[in-house]
Amino acid sequence: MSIVKGTGKRAEKARLTRRRILAAAERLFIEHGYGATTVQDVADAAGVAVQTIYFSFGNKRTLMKELVDVVIAGDDEPVATLERQWFHDAVGAPSAAELLERYTAGTAGILARLAPVLKVAESAAATDPELAELWRSEEDPRYTVNAEAARALVTKPDAAEGIGAEYAADVLYGLTSPELFLVMVQTRGWSNEQWRGWTLANLRTQLCETPAGNPPEATR
Repeated sequence: MSIVKGTGKRAEKARLTRRRILAAAERLFIEHGYGATTVQDVADAAGVAVQTIYFSFGNKRTLMKELVDVVIAGDDEPVATLERQWFHDAVGAPSAAELLERYTAGTAGILARLAPVLKVAESAAATDPELAELWRSEEDPRYTVNAEAARALVTKPDAAEGIGAEYAADVLYGLTSPELFLVMVQTRGWSNEQWRGWTLANLRTQLCETPAGNPPEATR
């Protein structure tokens, strides 16, 4: 994620401009699609000159990638997910059951923001090899986060006997995927809370010695 350095009024103005551009891009990409949205469209919606977008982001491809990064984080601060407080709270939980509860809650917030944007990004990458290359050139960040959580989970006293970190990471990766979130929330009409409760119950069944506690209601 590129950032604006500095603390003065000029730097703050640049940050606000970038946020307006990203907000406009998110709305237009979701409403009209990546291919149908031009840089000029984004500039008009953000109330900036088109040259400002090229100066700040380079081109439409890097604007799309930056948008995904910011949506995942929830803000434009240069703090990776692994360094976010909610993630530290999750992996530092005393039990696997509590780790999964905290992790699922944090992931639900990310997916609610990310899923619509990621759907657009994946469609765009399927028809734009240069955009796809921007993601292929880096390690899958979602798996990296899940793998770190899994390594912490298997050390907890109530982790399911015999499971390894790689298996736990795969289960987390699959059950918290944006694709599955979209199926349940957008296609089937579940609320975010229903998805969270259902996902937590399944994760605990797979990864804890015994299902613990009372997960949020997962039924209608």
